[in-house]
Amino acid sequence: MTSTDPKDRIEQIVRRGSRRLDLTGFRSFILRGNVVDLAIGIVIGTAFTAVVKSLVNDFITPLVGVPLGKATDFSTRYWKLGGSKFLYGDFANSLLSLILIGIVVYYFVVRPVNALMDRFKTSTDDDVPNKTCPECLSSIPEPATRCAFCTVTLPEPAGSKRPHPA
Repeated sequence: MTSTDPKDRIEQIVRRGSRRLDLTGFRSFILRGNVVDLAIGIVIGTAFTAVVKSLVNDFITPLVGVPLGKATDFSTRYWKLGGSKFLYGDFANSLLSLILIGIVVYYFVVRPVNALMDRFKTSTDDDVPNKTCPECLSSIPEPATRCAFCTVTLPEPAGSKRPHPA
């Protein structure tokens, strides 16, 4: 047994443990923008799903029950076959929720993002002939002197009169 103070001994154990448990890499991974954005998207998506399910269960399915003669909750409807219940009303609620979520995501997320991407897309000139880079085999414009993908300097075409950029 050593003559060290128990508090000092505990402090030494904690320091050794903290050196072994280095979380700086994990912290930088978690705090990167795309991980945080994904987490926020999942939280918002979950909240949105709850709102759509509430809309379907509380407003739309009671309206579906009205023309069927009973204004009761449509989700409780079922077929009985043998000893099993087939809850077609609950399935219809889930299907309607899926369709509504899909429509909203398409019109409020996919279409605006596609329009934004089209607006900022760089246009390529189709009338400029292309050549193949000898290193990475990428298609690059004929007048290029350096490959945009692998950055290799391209050889001058035979009989070229233009000066090489320095």
